[in-house]
This record gives sequence, structure tokens and C-alpha cells, in this order.
Amino acid sequence: MWEKVKSFASEFFVTGDPMIYGADVSIVLVTLAIIVGLSYFKKWGWLWREWLTTVDHKKIGIMYIIASFIMLFRGGVDALLMRAQLAMPNMEFLAADHYNQVFTTHGVIMILFMAMPFMFGLFNVIVPLQIGARDVAYPFLNALSFWLFFSGAMLFNLSFVIGGSPDAGWLAYPPYSGLMHNPGVGQDFYIWGIQISGIGSLMTGINFIVTILKMRAPGMKLMKMPMFPWSVLSSCIAIIFSFPILTATLALLFLDRYAGAHFFTLDGGGNPMMYINLIWMWGHPEVYIIVLPAFGIFSEIVSTFAKKKLFGYKSMVFAMIIISVLSFLVWAHHFFTMGSGADVNAFFALTTMLIAIPTGVKVFNWLFTMFRGKITFETPMLWTIGFIPCFVTGGMTGVLLSVAPADFQFHNSYFLVAHFHHVIIGGVVFGYFAGLYYWWPKLFGFKLNERIGKWAFWLWNIGFYLCFMPQYVLGLMGMTRRVYTYGWDKGWWEMNLVSTIGAGFMGIAFLFQIWQIIYSVKHLKKDETGDPWNGRTLEWSIPSPAPLYNFATLPQVSDQDEWWEEKQRRANGQQVPAKPVLEPIHMPKNSGIPIVMSMCWFLAGFGFVFHWQWLTIPGLIGVVACMLVHSFNYNNDYYIPVDEITRTESELRKVTS
Repeated sequence: MWEKVKSFASEFFVTGDPMIYGADVSIVLVTLAIIVGLSYFKKWGWLWREWLTTVDHKKIGIMYIIASFIMLFRGGVDALLMRAQLAMPNMEFLAADHYNQVFTTHGVIMILFMAMPFMFGLFNVIVPLQIGARDVAYPFLNALSFWLFFSGAMLFNLSFVIGGSPDAGWLAYPPYSGLMHNPGVGQDFYIWGIQISGIGSLMTGINFIVTILKMRAPGMKLMKMPMFPWSVLSSCIAIIFSFPILTATLALLFLDRYAGAHFFTLDGGGNPMMYINLIWMWGHPEVYIIVLPAFGIFSEIVSTFAKKKLFGYKSMVFAMIIISVLSFLVWAHHFFTMGSGADVNAFFALTTMLIAIPTGVKVFNWLFTMFRGKITFETPMLWTIGFIPCFVTGGMTGVLLSVAPADFQFHNSYFLVAHFHHVIIGGVVFGYFAGLYYWWPKLFGFKLNERIGKWAFWLWNIGFYLCFMPQYVLGLMGMTRRVYTYGWDKGWWEMNLVSTIGAGFMGIAFLFQIWQIIYSVKHLKKDETGDPWNGRTLEWSIPSPAPLYNFATLPQVSDQDEWWEEKQRRANGQQVPAKPVLEPIHMPKNSGIPIVMSMCWFLAGFGFVFHWQWLTIPGLIGVVACMLVHSFNYNNDYYIPVDEITRTESELRKVTS
């Protein structure tokens, strides 16, 4: 009996690596610390009522952002491990199989479990406030989306200590991800972690399309909407068309592994290139899904800190919609070397070049907005200005890669790695950092320390260029992706060492950001105005942090930058229309069903990974049961009475009681 238990444990848990043992210990200690802390301070009820069951879009947004920072730490550690292995020739810091696992988890975590929740967090906390709404269209679905994302992320990360991490690359190309070459459970953790999370992402896309189209404040026509909701709308349109492709593709891969199908098995009549086509039909729109909201953030920040109306508003709107459409017509540029023929390569080369045009339009619009503006250089504006040369470099190298004959040389080289990170870090990460710094006062009622923030900004930028500019040279020197070691004879070590030093600078910059948050909380300087940046859009017209219901009375919109125009009217002595009479506000009730349903999905996914029907079937039954319970729950809303609204507004110094 004891031997069977030991045999099972040795296969079930990952053993033999000191780093894994360290992770095991840290997981246990952190879990115990959370349990003890919540029990000591008697916060279990508070946690359940205020956070775990909340449907408030602002709290859900905060949870998304916290989760993304945890994933940024995990993915960043993976990146540092890879760079440590590649710093010098013939390093033995990581074994080959461990390097493959780290390489795989880094890509998945950074794109799907860091960038996506960071993006969804900003969607949640800002879009309803900017369009003058009290919540999203489907608050229950919004909570379910978050908990499905979180369950999928936890299932994926669990593979680090249970079963073994996936190791077939972040897009899991067959045959590397097929059962013959990858018989372990790591690839199944990959499939179900992404599947469960992807369902939540698709729900979020639907939710915000409906929210933006149907819940704008009175008078806010589409062409009077702030630029950030436009970028969110463009991104969500791409989400609802691309994520079903990802779901179907991973389902087919799972059937190959679980049921003996041969969709992608060459010797079984399948075609691995079909998988690669399908995965990039999702994968390239995904790049624009995460970068379009960053464009919206930059538009808001540039206009605010240049104290000017955004230049070329309509052209910006059309550029975003065009990018959203064209993003579905460029996927084959990821494999010009596939052998599809000159005609196919020429078509996708042309579409890839065309998509650079609307992207360039936005860059010029931001520059013209800053032209002759009264610019101030607070931290959000620094991230915006830092983004422009970085993203332009990434865009230019992207156009270079779109030329099929050139791509035959650059394909699978470190030149491509450098390009990809220039676009994703310079566009997405810099953009979301800018948005977080910009809207932090609206979330928490205080600004982050500017001095520490500027240290973090410069360390990030110095480290970024040190890390990735040498990789262009390495690519031209012939260093390919996915290599885990190399010899002294290659002549690559100098550039790799510089690249690793740059990665270290970025790691230090992240620690500065954590210090900045802790320092700012400790030396709290509360914002009493609700408008610390002298903003232009509706979120700055209400107190910070925003009350539960956002707006006591829905705003009446007549201009593009409504809050800025109202401040100008007041400064010019124009009489502002009286606020409408307060009325009871309809709000959704909290619900525990989303977190319970996501736990059922987690159990079902875990059962699928290990082929445990005894766990899969109850998990799926639990999912169906949660859906039925919610379907017959008619007591899911309430009204905030007028006296409570008046009291809240009085405390927030908006009206007198």
C-alpha cells in the first residue's frame, strides 16, 4: 500500500528539481499566511461579501489587475531564468527539458494570463465610467468571466508543481504537442487552462460590446464617445470572432490526445499545418486585441497632458476599426516558409504592409495632439512618450518581416523575438502601465509617488533596449529561437550577456513599481478633487474612488470631451443646468454562483487532464447545476434608496444633505 502511494506521488507531483521544491514550500507558506491572516482578523465574511461574490465592475477590474501583476511576476521570473541560461555559452543552469517548459509557460502566461487580464481590468474600471453607465450590461456574466479566467490561470500554473509543465512552445505546434511526442499531462494542463480562461474572455468581449452600444449616457452618440471605449469596442469585435477559433483548435488537439483522433497527426491522415493555420487565425488578431486598448489609453493621456482635443478623432476611430478587420487577413505571414506558393505569400505580405498604414495614422495623430500643447510630464505621459519610439521600431521591423523573401532569412531567428517584444512590451505593457498610473487615483483615491514612478520608468526603458536591441543583431548573426545553449565558436555571447543584463534591469524596475505602490499607500495623500490630472472625460467628474453606483444622476452629454467642456463653461460664467432630481438607483445583487461555477470548471478540467471521469463528470454536473440555479433566481437586483444616495453624495462632498 505504502509503495503504491509513493509511486502515485512520484508521478503526480513534480520532483527532482530544487526550484520546484522551493515553489512547493512558497505555495504552502503563502496559503497558510492567507488563511491565518483572514482568520486572525476575522475577514472571511468580508472577503466573501465584498470581493468573492461581487458583481461591481470596479472591484472585478481591481481583481483582474491584481491577478495580472501576479502573473507578470511569474512570467518575468521565467524570462529571467531563460536569460540566465543564455547569458554565456555552454551554461548548465537549466536542463533542456526544463528550459522548454520555462519557454512555454513564459509565453502563455505573459500573453493570456498577464496582458489579457490587465486589459480586462482596465475595461472594467474605466469603460462604464467614461460612457456614463452605472455598471456593465451583464454584471453576473462579468463576474463569471473573471472567475473563469482565474480558474483557467490557476489550472495552468498548477502544472508547475503537479504533473509537469507543458513544453511544446507557447502555441503548442504538433507534432511536439501530440500524444506520441508529448505523452505527459503538461500539454493537457495547457489545453484546459486556456480553454476555461478563453470562455471567460469570449464572455467579456460580448459583455463590453453590448455595454458600449447600449448603455452610453443620454446624448453620447458614438462619435462623441471617448477614444478608450472605441478601442475597447474594436478589440472586443476581434475577440468574438477570434476566440471561437482558439476554442475549436484546442478542442481538436485535445481529441487527438484524449480520444485517439488524428486531426493533426501526419501519419494518421491529419495535417499539422492545419493546426498552425488555425492557431494563427486566432493568434495574430490576438496581438491586436491586446494592443488596440493601449492605443485608446495613449489617446486619452496625450489629450489630457497636452491640454488639447485629440487631433484627428474620426481618423483615429476609422484606423482602429480598419486594424480590427485587417488583423484577420495577415495570419499566414507567420509561416511564409510553409511552401504555400508565391501568390499566397504575396497576398499576406501586402495585407501585413497595409495594416501599418492605420497604425502610422495614430502615431501622427498623437504627435500632432502634442504639437503646441501645454505638455506636462507626469508618469502617465512619460510612459506614453516612451512608447512611441519603441513601438515605431517594432512596427518598422514588422514591415521588414512582411517582405516574404526577407522573412525566409529572419524566420525563427532572434530578430523575430526582438520584433515581437518591441511590439508587445513597447505597445501593450507600456500602454497598460500608462493606463494604470493614469487611472490609479480614480480606482483608489490617491496618486502613486511620482519620484519612484520615474525611477521605474527609466529602469524599464533602459533595461528594455539593453535586452532586445542586441537580439536583432543576434538574429542577423544566425541565432535561432528556442535554443537553450550554444558554443563559444558562435560569437554570440557578448550580445547575449548584454541582453541578460537588460532583463535584470527590467526585473529591478518591476520591484521599483511594487515599492512605489507600498510607499504610496504608507504615505497616503488622498485626492479630494476627483480630478487630479485636470481630465477631459466623464470619469473625472465623480469622486475618487467612485461610489458603488458611479453616477447619482446619469450625465447629459453634448460634447466629445464632456467634462472638459463643462469645466470651460463654468470658467466662462455660463450657467450649468441643474442636476435632475435624485431617484432610487437599480443595482444588481452580489452572487456566489460565478465563483462556484468556475470551481466546478476547474474540477472538470483537472479531471480531463488526468483522465479521471470520477472528477470530470461531477464537475460538469456542477456547471450545469449552477446554470439552472441562476436561471431560476429572480431575486437578483435591488434599489438604492434616495436617502442613502444623498448621504453618500454628501459624504463625498458632491451635494449637501
